Amino acid sequence: MPRIKPLTGSRLLLARLRDIMASNDVTQQARLDKIVSIIANDFVAEVCSIYVLRAGEVLELFAATGLAPEAIHSTRLAIGEGLIGRIASKSRPLALSDAQGHPYFSYRPETGEEIFQSLVGVPILRGGRVTGVLAVQNQTSRSYTEEEIEILETTAMVIAELIASDELLGKDELRATDGSTLMPITLDGIRLNGGLAIGKAIFHERAIPMIKLVSDDPAKEQQRLDKAVIEMHGAIDQMIDDSEISDGGDHKDILKAYRMFAEDVGWLSRITEAIDNGLTAEAAVEKVRNDTRARFRKQTNRYLRERMHDFDDLAHRLLQHLVGKIDNNIHNNLNNDTILLARNMGPAELLDYDRKYIKGLVLEGGSSTTHLAIVARALDIPVVGKLEDALDKIEPLETIIIDGDNGQIHIRPSQITLQSFTNALKSKNEQLAIFASLRDIPAITEDNIMISLNINAGLLTDIDNLLETGADGIGLFRTEIPFMDNNQFPNVDRQTDLYRQIIQHSEGKEIIFRTLDIGGDKNLPYWNTYKEENPSMGWRAIRISLDKPVILRHQLRALVRATEGQNLNVMFPMITEITEFYAAKNILQLEIDRAEAKGRKPLKNLKVGVMLEVPALAYQMTALLEHSDFISVGSNDLFQFLFASDRSNPRIADRYGPLSMTGINFLTHIVKQCKLSDTPLSICGEIAGRPLDAMALIGIGFRNLSMQASSIGPVKAMTRSLSVNKLEQYLMSLQDHPSHNVREKLREFAIDHNVIF
Repeated sequence: MPRIKPLTGSRLLLARLRDIMASNDVTQQARLDKIVSIIANDFVAEVCSIYVLRAGEVLELFAATGLAPEAIHSTRLAIGEGLIGRIASKSRPLALSDAQGHPYFSYRPETGEEIFQSLVGVPILRGGRVTGVLAVQNQTSRSYTEEEIEILETTAMVIAELIASDELLGKDELRATDGSTLMPITLDGIRLNGGLAIGKAIFHERAIPMIKLVSDDPAKEQQRLDKAVIEMHGAIDQMIDDSEISDGGDHKDILKAYRMFAEDVGWLSRITEAIDNGLTAEAAVEKVRNDTRARFRKQTNRYLRERMHDFDDLAHRLLQHLVGKIDNNIHNNLNNDTILLARNMGPAELLDYDRKYIKGLVLEGGSSTTHLAIVARALDIPVVGKLEDALDKIEPLETIIIDGDNGQIHIRPSQITLQSFTNALKSKNEQLAIFASLRDIPAITEDNIMISLNINAGLLTDIDNLLETGADGIGLFRTEIPFMDNNQFPNVDRQTDLYRQIIQHSEGKEIIFRTLDIGGDKNLPYWNTYKEENPSMGWRAIRISLDKPVILRHQLRALVRATEGQNLNVMFPMITEITEFYAAKNILQLEIDRAEAKGRKPLKNLKVGVMLEVPALAYQMTALLEHSDFISVGSNDLFQFLFASDRSNPRIADRYGPLSMTGINFLTHIVKQCKLSDTPLSICGEIAGRPLDAMALIGIGFRNLSMQASSIGPVKAMTRSLSVNKLEQYLMSLQDHPSHNVREKLREFAIDHNVIF
């Protein structure tokens, strides 16, 4: 692709702007006033105006030449209102030779703009977010060129830095336009982990500072860019060479595809074009990143939106090569009340932080079934996800409240809201102290029914929770989490060492190891499965393990080695047909035979069970119970499949609840079948850790519950205040209840019978 001819006018304009920015004893408002005059003169235009985005998504006219002076700071437009508002809403330039003939033209008499016919405007972008609009108008009909639009876009980047200053808009900017109070925002997402948290916003990825925006020597800047691109390509090539994956090279294919993006001619030529227009190399990269973010965010196509993250990451890498080594240790900025913000994050990245600093996590993406959510539950960190573009509404160190139970975050909360949540958090901490006093007291109901309370785990550090909470054991050990904290599949020796440590630290308490549950939306970072339209119902868990038996054999071999001479409880996930369970058991037997042939101590006691997550398996109970030593209901997936309800979709995530008579009756059927065959039955998932839900489970016959560690205390307090006999009678009275959800009825029972929930 031929190089675009350098635009001398653009560089001259930027040079003038640089002089204005560098001048001392000049207010930011005065700088804006000078800038509009220079641009109007450079464009031979009668009008140049700058609108700045204020609180409440309002565009305010901050500076203008050629418009009525009284319109400045009094003319305000909503996003999408008029041509200026449309430029902001679309995040794209707009050039019109007949502006008044456009259907979005909105006449504002206070501006006196009725005499102007032509208009060209560009969004002012910072971090991919619109912070204002820069516009030029002419009295006569005029066709603006691509070069002129490019000049305005380049100029807008400089203006964006000026708008971001504290002086122009105040420290937070999100102050009401009448200067009164800070404007709070409440955003709705989905609950990834419940709980309350209050703290200061810290971004997971630190921004690379733009020290210099305008360049005097495009050739020198191009040389810097070329050198940085070569270095970046070399670093990616090294990543490819260092990648040693045993699954056939899927990971290398991903890196090679990533390398292709790094060589994208269009992307690199746009950066070159910005350098030719007068920006430094790093400013040019940042400008193109802003443009790319703004353009791709409007896409509804999932593939195209994912490509935005690829180019975003590439731009960040290229900037690092341009500016040299920077202090990117975000941990230096952490304090004791940090709310971590990320567009997306892997669980290993979360584990890299010191837990004592992180009070909560806010994600633009995320799903309740991802490994990150599972790790966050293990660490008892409240998380709200699916908050699209949330990070663009938050500034560093702003106060954030996470209401994980309701899937909401409050940004810059009012004093009343902040005090209310502070009181709630204080009350919760007082309750935790009460729950801690129950640590060594058994979970026995008022009518002397023993309930076994166990924790879900997946990390070695979770064993501390087992002992601190006084839980009876680990009802679910998610073996896939350690797989995620590696850059390749852990070999048999590493797995053996981990399982052995877990057993040793558990002090003889029972542990149920679930075999690898990956696939769907829980892919390992170093092993890519193909894209699926319905990942939760696709190639995952036992389906992968049976199709790739080496993975399962290695894991079972490690478990058998780690528990030789002791008890071993193995559970297979996502069993849909009984034949899958038979096949998995046969592979386990091969590893037991192999261990005995090598002279290892035989297992003291072996129990093999299934996680009942697929409703179809509930109708194969007769055959299943003949060959299974125990059943564990995986409630999260079970109810997702039972109600055909995607829990990661905020529109329906809470529409269908397990506390409906449909859900209760389905679970009751499983309980009755297990009782007939005297097969041990447990249930794990979020339902087991919520006191009111757990009460219902006990009422229909569950005596073994597994939950996140922080739920042990609340559920134990509920259990010790409950009369099961009274609850069973009450549940029978609800059998013909017309409501699809009896949660409120159960709440009334708890209140009437003094059950702690």
